[in-house]
Amino acid sequence: MKKNRLPNVLVLATTFPRWENDSEPAFVFNLSKRLASKGFNIVVLAPGAPGALAYEEMDGLKIYRFTYFYPKRLQKVCYDGGALPNLKSSWLARIELPFFLLFQFLHIGWIIKKEKIYMIHCHWIVPQGFFSAIFKKIFNIPLFLTAHAGDVFSLNNPILKRIGKFTISQSLLCTVNSNATQQAVLAISNGTTPIKIIPMGVDLDVFNGQGHDQNIKKKYNITGPLLLAVGRFAEKKGFKYLIEAMPLILGKHPETKLLIIGFGPLEKSLKRLVENLNISDSVIFPGKMPPVELSNYFAVSDIFVGPSIVDDSGDTEGLGIVFLEALASNTAVIASQVGGITDFIVDYETGLLVNQKDPYDLAQKIMKLITDKKLRREIAYKGKKYVENNFSWGKITDQYLYFYRQILGK
Repeated sequence: MKKNRLPNVLVLATTFPRWENDSEPAFVFNLSKRLASKGFNIVVLAPGAPGALAYEEMDGLKIYRFTYFYPKRLQKVCYDGGALPNLKSSWLARIELPFFLLFQFLHIGWIIKKEKIYMIHCHWIVPQGFFSAIFKKIFNIPLFLTAHAGDVFSLNNPILKRIGKFTISQSLLCTVNSNATQQAVLAISNGTTPIKIIPMGVDLDVFNGQGHDQNIKKKYNITGPLLLAVGRFAEKKGFKYLIEAMPLILGKHPETKLLIIGFGPLEKSLKRLVENLNISDSVIFPGKMPPVELSNYFAVSDIFVGPSIVDDSGDTEGLGIVFLEALASNTAVIASQVGGITDFIVDYETGLLVNQKDPYDLAQKIMKLITDKKLRREIAYKGKKYVENNFSWGKITDQYLYFYRQILGK
């Protein structure tokens, strides 16, 4: 490596903003741009999407997006719900999957040569982690893995478990976002690769509870308690159980409104459930929105509710960035006791925990916080301080920066 040349790092991800102010989760982008600001040349490869550029430079990153199906507007594997939910719900996504895998593999090899890559930082163990392990052997470059949950919780197939084990064995280091994800990775690894917990961070400049936009309440005619839920409309988010809890809540607190912000394959079925329960005036779907706009909704809400579950494939919340964003916004949080959520939600300290798939328990805890404003303020304050102390992007970036420099000798 030339002394005057900064290392070129290839970042692989299947969840990445398609354009500026996209509503897609941006945690890989947020980490990558901060590592780029520390002097690394970060090259990102992400799936193509309708309306997204095949190549662009943004915030110090070179971003390549590969096309895997024509016409481009029909690409369905990733985005707008996530790969696993899309593959479950869309026959077209399943047809496209072999093409997706082929073109992702080819583009990884092409970019390694074109950009003279010194290290691969791969987010998610499958499928791109497996491809990275192959190219690590071909080009003799180090591999750094980051697991986010869905890539390990849903590895129930013996063949996929072997692929996961091989991939982890080829990595110098694997970081995970929570204790739950760490245990899942350890269960399929051979024990030789270090597994370190380094979660994704929260942008405290955006999510800080200061954007009290009262026009939101005027827009939706909100005069009573405001509940907020945010996330992809996928099974593991458990939104149907929150909707089923609403009639119980409205029976005691009829002015309550629930906003469910998001998108995904279950949107129609969730809206149909609301109509069938005759609560359309109380449950509102504002649609998807970028983080800056979303922060205003966190700030103005009384309670954030995350009714996540373990879905049929075994997938669940590895961490749940949206919970951290709510906490950072000084909003009281109610969350299911699944996955990595218990790493930061301590019952009656930083939030309230509920049983998964239990509308009655959800309703009781929500009504508890509606009536007990003192408790609501206390857990919101403690939750905000916990996130500020442990999940700032500055703190998280420094941890990744340490391992980047250790691996690359910089």
